[in-house]
Parts: sequence; structure tokens; C-alpha cells
Amino acid sequence: MEDIEKVRCLIVGSGPAGYTAAIYAGRSNLAPVLYAGIQPGGQLTTTTDIENFPGYPEGISGYDMMEDLKKQSIRFGCDVRNGIVTKVNLNEKPYRITIDDEKIIEADTIIIATGASAKYLGIPDEAKYQGLGVSACATCDGFFYRKKVVAVVGGGDTACEEAVYLAQLASKVYMIVRKDYLRASRIMQQRVMQTQNIEVLFETETVGLFGTKYVEGVHLVKAKGTDREEFIDLPIDGFFLAIGHKPNTDVFTPYLNLDESGYIITEGHTTATNVPGIFAAGDVADPHYRQAITAAASGCKAAIDAERYLIENGL
Repeated sequence: MEDIEKVRCLIVGSGPAGYTAAIYAGRSNLAPVLYAGIQPGGQLTTTTDIENFPGYPEGISGYDMMEDLKKQSIRFGCDVRNGIVTKVNLNEKPYRITIDDEKIIEADTIIIATGASAKYLGIPDEAKYQGLGVSACATCDGFFYRKKVVAVVGGGDTACEEAVYLAQLASKVYMIVRKDYLRASRIMQQRVMQTQNIEVLFETETVGLFGTKYVEGVHLVKAKGTDREEFIDLPIDGFFLAIGHKPNTDVFTPYLNLDESGYIITEGHTTATNVPGIFAAGDVADPHYRQAITAAASGCKAAIDAERYLIENGL
């Protein structure tokens, strides 16, 4: 016999968007159930210090902030659980979600807050120095590198934007670009070239990082595989990845409208998707801002949208 549980509001994901949705849904007596997903607390749990989230004048660690949000959601009646969505069926109501290939949840409404994962180069040192000099968010962590030397990996618009932003804070910014040109739009290329403290290292690849505890430098190879091949050790204080993000939408792909990068498309100023009763919040539907505060705000919107949907449909 199948293990089936029926809920009014199911929240998938446990970052700022998921937990904020849980707080609002709980206060609205929706008895929400939240599954934390593959990374409980989301990307912020890998961030050492957060200083740009309102309400924390002295800053707070990403882990501690997520624990605070979790406790607050539980206080208002959210059932927070560990588990990963492995299968969904959004073809008929109530919607069916399978957790860990075992438990089936039948939900009247679902808030998807599964986030987006930063793309990494795949070198072991990225994990070793995560939060110790390696970052995938210049807006989040750039403040800690004022008057220091940093490197940005990537050659597209995102990398250029990050480099220009960091150049306002750091004393020197290196852009590590694998190709012999920038893929970014012409205007972003111009901004990079016109910024005096940005130096672009073309035809250059990262092969490793070094440092006793924190990042102190990067191992590079220039013109790899050619007769000009050269290995370089470049002293830096911070290493920023800007090669893109991948929204965590794979399991929902057959049912939802996504943009060309896989982000969920929502309707107008709401969090509604193309499937009635399914809402998206946070980075999974936001390729532009990717900030904790904007994710939290969209979580609030998703919970309000879900409550109104349930009322309007007598559920």
C-alpha cells in the first residue's frame, strides 16, 4: 500500500525563500509542510558572514541566519522535514510529489523554492576554500575584499558585471578568461576595459588554489597545450566564480514553463507558474538578483499567492 499524505501547502526548498514562505503560510493557518532538499538552508549556509541582510547590524553567519528562519517557521506551525523530491506529477489535482523515492505527498498547492546552484570549475580546491576565499557571489562577499586583490573567473556578462562591481572595492581585479576574447556584450566589454584596476588574463585557465588557511593565490596555466604554454602562480586574496548558475528545476521541467537557462517563468508580478496552484520563489525563478533579501521577499509573495489560490478554489 502506498504511503500517501495529503497537505494543503507543500514547500520544496529551505533557503530564504522557502523558510519565508513557510512563516507566512504558517501564520495563515495553511499547515505547511517543507522539505529541506539536498542542501538544507540553501546556498547561504556556505557563506561565512552576511552583512547586507536587514536586521543584523553586526552581521551573521549564513548558517545561523538560516537556523533562525527555520525556528521561526516552526514556531508558526510549519512541519520542516529532511528529504529530496525525486518525482512529481502535476498533470492532475491534487498534485503528487514523491520524496526520496518512497513517500508520496498529495498537495493542493506547491511553492517551489529549490534555488539555483553556482557552476564550479570542478577543481578540488574550490571545495577546500569554500567560504575561505572562494565565492560565487560578488555582491554578497565583495565587501570583505576592500583594498585587496581578487580574481574573477569567466568571460561573459555576469563575469564582467562582477569584475566591475569588485573593482569599486578591491585594489586590483584579475579576470581569468579561458578564451582569447570576452563573450560579454559590447557595452560590458567596454566597461571592463575602461576600468583601470581590472586586468584581463586571456587564454588562461585555473588549475588550483593555494594558501595555508585562506586563499592566498591561484595556480594558472596560460595558452594550455600550445608552444606558448606557461604556468603562473598569481597572489590573490579572493577567488570569485562567475561562470553561471543552474536553477534546480530538473524534476519539474516536463510541467513548467522555463526560460532558455532553465529558470521558472512566473506570471506578471506574481509568483504563479503556468500550472494553477504551483508557485515559484527565490533563485529558482530569479536569474537577475540572486540575493537573500529578494528571495525572502518572493517567498512572502508565494505564500500570499498560495493562500489566495486556496481560498478562491475552496480548498
